[in-house]
Amino acid sequence: MGDSRFSNFDNMSLQGIDEDSELIPLLTVEDEEEMTKEGLPETLAILPLRNTVLFPGVVIPITAGRDSSISLIKDANKGSKVIGVVSQKDESVENPGIKDIHTLGTVARILRVLKMPDGNTTVIIQGKKRFEVAEVLTTKPYITATIRETQEERPLEEDEEFLAIIDSIKELSLKIIRDNPNIPSEASFAIKNIQSNSFLINFVSSNLNLHVKEKQELLEIPNLQERALATLKHMNVELQKLELKNDIQSKVRNDLDQQQREYFLHQQMKTIQEELGGISYEEEVDEMVEKAKNKKWDEKIKTHFEKELAKMRRMNPQVAEYSVQRNYLDLFLELPWNEFSNDKFDLKRAQKILDRDHYGLEDVKKRIIEYLAVLKLRNDMKSPILCLYGPPGVGKTSLGKSVAEALGREYVRISLGGLRDEAEIRGHRKTYIGAMPGRIIQSLKKAGTSNPVFILDEIDKLSNSHQGDPSSAMLEVLDPEQNSEFYDNFLEMGYDLSKVMFIATANNLGPIQPALRDRMEIINVSGYTIEEKVEIAKRHLLPKQLKEHGLTAKDLKIAKPQLEKIVEGYTRESGVRSLEKKIAKMVRYAAKSIAMEESYNVKISNDDVEKIMGPARLERDKYENNDAAGVVTGLAWTSVGGDILFIESILSKGKGLLNITGNLGKVMKESATIAMEYIKSNAAIFGIDDDVFAKYNVHIHVPEGATPKDGPSAGITMLTSLVSLFTQKKVKKSLAMTGEITLRGKVLPVGGIKEKILAAKRAKIKEIILCEENRKDILEIKADYLKGLTFHYVTDMSEVIDMAITDQKVKNAKKI
Repeated sequence: MGDSRFSNFDNMSLQGIDEDSELIPLLTVEDEEEMTKEGLPETLAILPLRNTVLFPGVVIPITAGRDSSISLIKDANKGSKVIGVVSQKDESVENPGIKDIHTLGTVARILRVLKMPDGNTTVIIQGKKRFEVAEVLTTKPYITATIRETQEERPLEEDEEFLAIIDSIKELSLKIIRDNPNIPSEASFAIKNIQSNSFLINFVSSNLNLHVKEKQELLEIPNLQERALATLKHMNVELQKLELKNDIQSKVRNDLDQQQREYFLHQQMKTIQEELGGISYEEEVDEMVEKAKNKKWDEKIKTHFEKELAKMRRMNPQVAEYSVQRNYLDLFLELPWNEFSNDKFDLKRAQKILDRDHYGLEDVKKRIIEYLAVLKLRNDMKSPILCLYGPPGVGKTSLGKSVAEALGREYVRISLGGLRDEAEIRGHRKTYIGAMPGRIIQSLKKAGTSNPVFILDEIDKLSNSHQGDPSSAMLEVLDPEQNSEFYDNFLEMGYDLSKVMFIATANNLGPIQPALRDRMEIINVSGYTIEEKVEIAKRHLLPKQLKEHGLTAKDLKIAKPQLEKIVEGYTRESGVRSLEKKIAKMVRYAAKSIAMEESYNVKISNDDVEKIMGPARLERDKYENNDAAGVVTGLAWTSVGGDILFIESILSKGKGLLNITGNLGKVMKESATIAMEYIKSNAAIFGIDDDVFAKYNVHIHVPEGATPKDGPSAGITMLTSLVSLFTQKKVKKSLAMTGEITLRGKVLPVGGIKEKILAAKRAKIKEIILCEENRKDILEIKADYLKGLTFHYVTDMSEVIDMAITDQKVKNAKKI
């Protein structure tokens, strides 16, 4: 074989061939036969290779760097050009000895020696036959040794299994060349043109991407068919790795292509927006940064905002999270962090505003003025949490506006009626689609300050469901010790509510859970008297309705007697809502008359009231006479204020049964049973014959059967009714009573005293019997409300009977 058959090879690995390299079949069948017949010399210079293994027939370039290697190559190149090539066991050994090299290697022929520009020597060598080191002769200046040839077991030429392995090696080689972008496609021609099967095996083994140890193991396999099979296994692994690598690169390339496409589209959109005069995303961020400079937030809030802003900068503006993040940061910028309105400490002015807008409500006004006074003396007082409790229409909600004006604060209101989702108070986490802050934070954003007057309307009508209990969420809002760090799920930070003045309103304290009720300062806003309603109508309602209907005070005048007639004959409430509707009806009558140019009385008379409103409908709570036995006037509390009710009882012949009707609740029925049993037990004291209870049935009825009634406060009224019935004596005229009874005849206190007294006044009651323990409730009521009333305080039922039952028999008294 001459040198003209070889090209200059740099790196023959199938995994890393330079684009400038060429692959040329190096060995024909004839060349292989000639090589096989050649004999081996007895001694050879041994060249250790650091990081490769030479296979028979294969041409590889090596770079000689060691002095011993350069000396060996020079001597061999001058002589026979034949050397023994072995691989090192450890490539890190700089000057390997006989123990550091493998004993089995390949006899090689030096084809060309090239002097490189960097001073190194590159040698192109071709493998001939395998050999084994027999005995080391010298180690200086390089290793020389005696060698012996290693026989190779070859299968028969017609061996089908061997030929199938060879075909598989060729097929896999072509696949690897095709799938590996680092191998030029010309390499496939070299594989196709190799005619010798043994050279194909050695050529592929030499160029596989294997460690030196694995290649050495292949070289040491004496049987060519076994070596071919081992090579095929390594090729299969290599192909699988390559396919996996290509698959991963393909996916990554697709992702990168998509990102690049989106980037270019976003850049185009940005340019279009700028051309149309819109704001680009960068400008939005810059605008946020500018706004943030003017905010009065502390270091903790500032750090959090900057962190979230940096997160938004890294986001793709087209992803859904971007808009959520932008809304979150917008909320941060819009909230009034540490921004407070200046309170006005002019107490006289505040009193005037409260008196101007609301007639009565002295307790509430007094509490507001007290708060202002303390705040004036000590500027950092925590705001109180008030709960205005009373019937509808008495001005609880509108009072909040007056308080805000008196204090010089912003006014916000949220209605809690029917609220059943805890997230309405605390907000949703911003990870949810459509997430929003809770109503508390939203209202503060709307107010623009962190110390508004905050009305929590209808707090008693909070409900709960599977979505949580909002009344429990309100515990944190309404606790002065906790609300300085109120946590909203959307905001993800504590917000200071301690300077907010919360005013809750409720019609009934019963549904409010005890823990929530405990956090509030309860102020009872009771109903108005007739005189107060007339005054409110004169001062507020009539001027308001005239203005709303486009009229002036000259167009309609309603005097106090006519207003009183409207209050008594057409409304039945503790507040003034129905009264306002009736006045609106009067004003509409005047407006219609003016619009149609009809004549009407500017100054309304009683006849005009009946003409416009119709006959008076609500006269039923007037006191009735005491002509019938067993009819007693009681006092009741309702959701719209106080009312009077009548307890009626009759006797009919029977077997001593007790019937109770009138849509009464369980407690009220029990009161009737207790009264009946008490009378039976004390019949002798009341002068009643015991036989009566066995001969007559007793029927107790409370009129207005469609209206549900319950509670213990009608106990003494029922007992008085039954004593009057059994004795057939009259009940004292213009007398009403309220109180609970026991089986021992004791009288217990009841609630709703103020409302009941107002109802008694409306019904023209003159005397009222109450439990002694209710005396303190009377002392808290304004003296004007008590004018014309006489109170009798009792502790025992016998006192009630002595006061209520007269000695006079009723007309047509039954003989029992």
